[in-house]
Amino acid sequence: MQKVNLLEKFELFTDHWSPKIVGELNGQHIKLVKFKGPFTWHHHDHEDELFYVVKGSFIMELRDKDIELNEGDFLIVPRGVEHRPNAPEEVWVMLFEPATTLNTGNTENEFTKKELDII
Repeated sequence: MQKVNLLEKFELFTDHWSPKIVGELNGQHIKLVKFKGPFTWHHHDHEDELFYVVKGSFIMELRDKDIELNEGDFLIVPRGVEHRPNAPEEVWVMLFEPATTLNTGNTENEFTKKELDII
């Protein structure tokens, strides 16, 4: 059992759209990721996702509306809902999602990360 300092962990990497695993509980991964720019439109057939903004802000684009998330906000995107994170400036985000979750959901492209680093 170890404590984890999120800010220290975020300082360990600079790449965008490449989630890093920092913890696991009950089949869920806790991941840290830095966003910058638009991601890809996608959905997850079997997993809900929780996005918690640690630093900065971003827009979660949905097909029918946009939701702005700021530092300290979180959003749960239910399974099956098409979404696209978009961050005009770099944002630090913590994700809670099942360990089986592929970051690009139902699509594979240059953003897809099948193997995640553990930091």
